[in-house]
Amino acid sequence: MRARTKSYIKKWLIVLIFSIMAGLVGGLGAIFFRILIRWSHGFFFGVILPGITYEVHGYNLGYILIPAFGSVIVAPLIKKFPDLKGNGIPEVIEAVIFKEGRIEKEFSILKVITTSITIGSGGSVGREGPIGFIGASLASIITYRFHLEPEMKKLLTTCGLAAGIAGTFNTPLAGAMFALEVIYMGAFSINMVPIFLASVTGNAVTLAILKRAFEIPISLNIGHTLVELVFFFIMGILFGILAASYVKALHWSIERLENLPIPLTLRLITGALGVGVIGMFFPAYGIFGIGYNGMEMAVVGALPLTLLLILGIAKMLATLFTLSSGHSGGIFAPSLYIGTMFGAAFGVVLNMLFPGLGINPSAYALAGMAAFFSGLTQAPLTQILMITELTRSYSLLPAVMTSSTIGFLTARAILQGDSVYTLKLKRKGMHVTTGKPLILEMISVREIMTKNPVYVYEWQTLLEVEHLVGETGHDCFPVVNENLEVLGIVGIKDFLNRSSQIKSLPVKHFLRKKYATTCPNETAEEAFKKLMEYDQNLLPVVEKGKLVGVITKRDIYTAYYKGLEGMYLE
Repeated sequence: MRARTKSYIKKWLIVLIFSIMAGLVGGLGAIFFRILIRWSHGFFFGVILPGITYEVHGYNLGYILIPAFGSVIVAPLIKKFPDLKGNGIPEVIEAVIFKEGRIEKEFSILKVITTSITIGSGGSVGREGPIGFIGASLASIITYRFHLEPEMKKLLTTCGLAAGIAGTFNTPLAGAMFALEVIYMGAFSINMVPIFLASVTGNAVTLAILKRAFEIPISLNIGHTLVELVFFFIMGILFGILAASYVKALHWSIERLENLPIPLTLRLITGALGVGVIGMFFPAYGIFGIGYNGMEMAVVGALPLTLLLILGIAKMLATLFTLSSGHSGGIFAPSLYIGTMFGAAFGVVLNMLFPGLGINPSAYALAGMAAFFSGLTQAPLTQILMITELTRSYSLLPAVMTSSTIGFLTARAILQGDSVYTLKLKRKGMHVTTGKPLILEMISVREIMTKNPVYVYEWQTLLEVEHLVGETGHDCFPVVNENLEVLGIVGIKDFLNRSSQIKSLPVKHFLRKKYATTCPNETAEEAFKKLMEYDQNLLPVVEKGKLVGVITKRDIYTAYYKGLEGMYLE
């Protein structure tokens, strides 16, 4: 008993020490990245822009070219390393689920460089996703340097993500919840301890050095009346539809542009020019870069209705141009911007329609931020906690809870379990469903498949299969041709109660027309669904068209119970 207690204490000491380390590197990584963005922005807008300034009717045409200059710089890196595209959160999900928390050091460095240049030159993307990615990658490097256990690596990589997000917004609770919702798809009580510890540490580091994190000062006196909850409910539905539509539009445009026979450099420059044209008309409203200055104006009520709507649409288009053309950057901040603009507009319209209710559009700006973000990322608790922490008040909690949860549920019904993060993984053949705790989804087929399996050639007879069952104890085998391409499966039920004459025939005559296979990168969850749908006991694992392994129901049952134990530290 004493030995067990000592082992338990030792394990938790290791966990807590490394979670603090993850928090430190996550916070420091966030600070370094923000400094790089500041330098990059100063170079493009402080040094280059004055040299190319050319005004026509009050509009500076030089703004059009600034994002394109950034594209020219990052194009060689993105061309050589295509995974640099996007916001970085899908890569963290992929690392935790499919790679035991491993994020390559070189990739993390290049991500910092490309994203800081993209944002600094005016690309309409956020820094939060990349900051979370940086924190996760630095934590990942530490875990592999110290050769920690696989589940520990996954957990501490998630801690790094939480630290980065917490440090960005000065919201340790929301930072931790974001990591839990997006990576683990839920909250596990025992795992929350190191994640919250890392989140608090990352936030403390950022505040200690930068003195402040989130750039938008938010009034503490924002509230609403009880009857307005109906309006927040309606807004949740509308923003959920808007968020789901935007996710689909974003990924549709990414797929279409990637398939066009256009050089990557030209695609990047074209997207950047589109951002430049839009930003030229609104240079002071946050279309370029992260957009916090525009959000601040919307929250304090400094923007008229028409401009709020125009800016919301403009930011949607600018972000679409930036990300679909292949740039590196986050969707976190743009989603907050879009939700804030349309939320404030919704509040202004309601105030016009119901002047006697004393409606405060600022409350709708914040609730709109939460509703749109929740629908986009499928992480409603993050925004509920974030708004509460940012306002340092519970007065908006009912409104934010209503709009956020309804936005989440509405978008979920449309996206069918996908999010802006998981759809990128889906395009790579990795199926991850949001909104429920991950167990089998965090186990890849590659981890649990039987390599070098016993198989049967199509010309072998049922009698030979019968003998093979007796020799191996297996009840089912994949059937292949001479090139090891899978043609189907054969098992005991195919030769039971058959005559000797029938058993002398080749197995190719007894193969089912419909059968399922899987690949190493699929999750155990997807493999299990196929086994059940096709009523198979065995699933051939195929890579590059050839058989590389098999996976059975027993393999998945075993993996489930091991995965369930591995989800918790105890």
